[in-house]
Amino acid sequence: MSWLTYILPVLAAAFVILLAQRWMPVFASERLPDGAVRERAPFGFEARSGRLSRLDAVLCLAITALYAVTAFVGLGDMSAPQSWCRFTERGQYALVDLGGETGLGMIRYYPGLHTGEYRLELSSDGESWRDAGSLSQEYNDLFKWLDYSLAAEGVADTSARYVRITASAELDLGEIAFYDAEGNMLDADGFDYDAGCAALFDEQDAVPERPGYMNSTYFDEIYHARTALEHIENVYPYEITHPPLGKEIIGLGIRLFGMTPFGWRFMGTLFGVLMLPILYVFLKRMTRSSAIAGCATVIFAFDFMHFVQTRIATIDTYSVFFILLMYLFMWRFVSGGRWRYLALSGVFFGLGAASKWTCIYAGAGLAVIWLVYWITQARRPRFAARFIANCGFCLVFFVAVPLVIYYLSYYHYGTARGLEGGVGMFFTRDYFDIVWDNQVYMWEYHSDLVSTHPYASRWYQWLVDARPILYYLEYFEDGTTKSAFGAFMNPLFCWAGLIAIFANALFIFKDRDGKAAFIVIGYLAQLLPWVLVTRLTFAYHYFPSEVFLILALANVWSRLREAALPYWRRNMYALTGASAALFAAFYPVLTGLRTPIWYTRSLLKWFPSWPF
Repeated sequence: MSWLTYILPVLAAAFVILLAQRWMPVFASERLPDGAVRERAPFGFEARSGRLSRLDAVLCLAITALYAVTAFVGLGDMSAPQSWCRFTERGQYALVDLGGETGLGMIRYYPGLHTGEYRLELSSDGESWRDAGSLSQEYNDLFKWLDYSLAAEGVADTSARYVRITASAELDLGEIAFYDAEGNMLDADGFDYDAGCAALFDEQDAVPERPGYMNSTYFDEIYHARTALEHIENVYPYEITHPPLGKEIIGLGIRLFGMTPFGWRFMGTLFGVLMLPILYVFLKRMTRSSAIAGCATVIFAFDFMHFVQTRIATIDTYSVFFILLMYLFMWRFVSGGRWRYLALSGVFFGLGAASKWTCIYAGAGLAVIWLVYWITQARRPRFAARFIANCGFCLVFFVAVPLVIYYLSYYHYGTARGLEGGVGMFFTRDYFDIVWDNQVYMWEYHSDLVSTHPYASRWYQWLVDARPILYYLEYFEDGTTKSAFGAFMNPLFCWAGLIAIFANALFIFKDRDGKAAFIVIGYLAQLLPWVLVTRLTFAYHYFPSEVFLILALANVWSRLREAALPYWRRNMYALTGASAALFAAFYPVLTGLRTPIWYTRSLLKWFPSWPF
């Protein structure tokens, strides 16, 4: 470790503190340039439109396009085995004639659905067989390239002309490649096998030089990408610890691009891209400033967590996407009073809850904001009638509609259990029992989960970026380079955003600022439930909170602008530029780019708890 390892985080922290120190004037009496004091209604929500201009359209499109290119480049291979040798029962085997006696060194194979193992046997004459171990196909082995070294497994005699692979259960195997003792891949064109085994050797060009994240599943992709395919194949899913909608969305990318790394990661990346124009609109309407909306969107776009988390085939992206939308439309409602926006907020709440239960936390925040809004309306004419009517409206769009969306999302659970698809299925007791039983299972699973993980973290560590989660790590044979990436926040955004949250909390009590109340309530709704959770948690659980961190920063800049402080733009541009520069510096540990070990350890390992 070099001196830079210690000085860089100190400089970054000093930079954030310096920027925050320049925010102090907005805590004084808020005066306009002519000396008048700005009046704010108690917890009022300003209703100025903040409509988009042509400049906004160009700026938003440019940011989104730049990020899209960055996010989709190097996302994952677009090729992987798509045909499967299906072993339909225990004891079924594939017999392969290699065309001549060969000393085998390694076998590389690509497991598909279902779990079990393959017994491996070798023979020189096709009659007497020697046991050569077994190829595993466990739940964490699916849709990834695996290597089986005969020498490393203690197989003494590796010479063979015939190879027999016997399944222990119903299993799908996508492709298999044989290597000689020198590590050369054998040409499958010289093999002889039954027609039923053809799928094992029909995509040999998909066999990679080495397994890795670009051609295989990693982390929770082993659950969610698999479940997405199971929905497509009408197989009852293995992973039922979260509602189905997020996996259904992942399945759209698989339908478009096949069961490939690019295919199962496509929709998450697309949703990560689509977050940006939505966020830009949100920020422009809240701050009425194109500069603030543009800078805040850039910071969020190139935040480490947003970039990494949306490029992995897990369901957290969809929950954040729908949280962003439900709060955007709640803001449209409380700042303008139009009920149609409240209805849209409820619809997106339903879609979010059907993707992941963490969106229910967000729903609690919406409820508090809604209540605060109606408190501010208490002295308006016909308040009681309007409030009661709106309560009924919310029962429809925040209870009935979300329940319907949630209930319908279990469609493939029903068909996989043999129920006849169609509208009538939803009204059967069998379908209801499937949905209800899964709710009970999910509750018991998450409430009783006892597990450990080397990269787990607690909520208070998320606040300061103390413990990233490492998703992938591979050291190369040269001993000087490695590939690694994990999920954590850009530290400048993390620290500045946290200070901005505290600033907004002060705005609430000092000025009864409705924007600040909206932001802080949303932030606390996402964070506080995790304070009470004792089960295993990770840094990515803080991802939804980032929406409110960026809104908090934007509101601080908006207050600086409203106070006519001359340096507010420099303050904002400095943080935006520094955040973008830090993204470039940390790019290798956000994408798995092969990088010299000295670079990550000397420049990027800012704290001992950072696993780089």
